[in-house]
Amino acid sequence: MTVQQGVVVGLDNGGTVNNGTVMTLDGRFLVDRLVEVPSRVTEGPAAAIDALAETLDTVLQVASVDRSSVRAVGLDTPGPANAHGVISSRGSTNFLHPGWRGFDVRSALEQRLGVPVVYNDANAATLYAHVRYFGVAADLRSSVAAIVGTGLGGGVIHKGQLVTGTTGMAGELGHVLLPTEGLVEPDQPVPRCNCGQYGDVESYVSLTGIRNNLLPYWLTRYPRHELHDVDPRKAARSVRGLGERGDEMALKIFEQQARALGKLFSIASNFIDPDAYFVGGGVVEAAPHFRDWYLKQVEESTTLREEQRAAAVFAVVPDLDMAGARGSAIAALAALS
Repeated sequence: MTVQQGVVVGLDNGGTVNNGTVMTLDGRFLVDRLVEVPSRVTEGPAAAIDALAETLDTVLQVASVDRSSVRAVGLDTPGPANAHGVISSRGSTNFLHPGWRGFDVRSALEQRLGVPVVYNDANAATLYAHVRYFGVAADLRSSVAAIVGTGLGGGVIHKGQLVTGTTGMAGELGHVLLPTEGLVEPDQPVPRCNCGQYGDVESYVSLTGIRNNLLPYWLTRYPRHELHDVDPRKAARSVRGLGERGDEMALKIFEQQARALGKLFSIASNFIDPDAYFVGGGVVEAAPHFRDWYLKQVEESTTLREEQRAAAVFAVVPDLDMAGARGSAIAALAALS
């Protein structure tokens, strides 16, 4: 392998897979595609740390970089977690295994790898979207991002800086409670999140929300739909493809998700008033016609004042599923400064 003068690695830990990237100390990314490894988070912390170490080795091999060149590793995981990488004492949506409760994932990975690990929670994709979209003006702008995956991540940036809060748990957009008016159908139960709340954003806008809440309800409205006899996990993963092909029930599900994101952004507009609203993750890692339709649904569902509507932009997170790993790498590089 070619030994570089020095690199940082970004690791994006998800509920299903990890993704990694490598960046030189002068800011060049050496990987231009997704490099994914199963995350194994449902098996508990020990298995997940093994999977993160495997992701690091895999992406270094893809980039033809020796491990001795790694100066720091940036890590993001699903939250809630504090600023130091300690998972909430209640666990989190994707970390249901009891071993995750109060687990110090940053320190555990740092000990395993033997290099400094910088923790970002799910804010890494938010940071990358902001920097990539605004470029040299990033420090003058504010934004909010919702990253749709197995759960719902995201974050808030004000004047180029991530808003982390006192304990590091700010920007947990997935667990903001939403008003049900205009969102839930008259006969539809209020969705339940794995965090224990009813009616938060993640209970609508996530793969888990589709599987546990939206799909079971909408199948009752479409009794002859092809997904009735399909395993729930497989069925939930099939919904996006059906939506791309114009399936009526799938589009109803994504319309409801888009309305939920619109309500979230409406709330954000009143206490952040950002320059940009970003949507990322698997829901927009789709055919262009579907991605554009979905973003338009979100924008039309967001209630803004006339002045805000004229000033703000709605956009897809640049580089989509690579954003989390790339944002983690940027944070790791910044920590070396």
